Amino acid sequence: MLRTLKYGSEQISYTLTFCNRKTLGITVLPDRSTEVKAPIGSSMEKIEEKVRKKAPWILKQQDHFLSFEPRNTERKYVSGESHLYLGRQYQLLLIKSDEEIVKHTGRNIEIRTSVHSKAEELLNAWYLKKSKNWFQTIAQPLIERFEKYQVAPKTIEIRKMNNRWGSCSTQGRILLNPELIKAPKACIEYVIIHELCHLVHRDHTKAFFDLQQKEFPEWKKWKNKLEVLLA
Repeated sequence: MLRTLKYGSEQISYTLTFCNRKTLGITVLPDRSTEVKAPIGSSMEKIEEKVRKKAPWILKQQDHFLSFEPRNTERKYVSGESHLYLGRQYQLLLIKSDEEIVKHTGRNIEIRTSVHSKAEELLNAWYLKKSKNWFQTIAQPLIERFEKYQVAPKTIEIRKMNNRWGSCSTQGRILLNPELIKAPKACIEYVIIHELCHLVHRDHTKAFFDLQQKEFPEWKKWKNKLEVLLA
């Protein structure tokens, strides 16, 4: 049977199955669905109590499988191919030139180079440069907002990560994936606020999600946008 549990601003749905076992087991699958297997005769109250206790772990596992997992579609680096920048689609325009430069103009991202095979390298370098400028600009007012909680990141760094959009170390160092530069500004704000909330609450507790909801009420909308846009 399908059950739901309210946990802070999150709602956890899970499939409950009764079977011949001694203890309750909880499994989070790669598609983010949650399965709960309980001993025959277990009371619903007891089951819900255990699921609520494991809610932070369930949400953390779901984040691991999807929320912060870049799954970018393979794109070509030829004229006419579309590429994202700050949430908008631009057509790539390769121009034969002795100079090596990338810029976006109107509906295009122009890559000027004498060697077209370098287009991917040049575009990635351009994304990295833009992410360093934009992320700091976007983060600064958010960092100032969190001063009321007596926290601040030691550094904000840009690092390519295979399975996360961002992370926050126990030393207060926030890492952001340069791939985020392809997403709308609000998606970038969502990831930064998520990591700033970890400076206040290390784990995905109810208090963590309550704080995230307070500081960014539309976080679910932009979280979903990030997952869909960069899928």
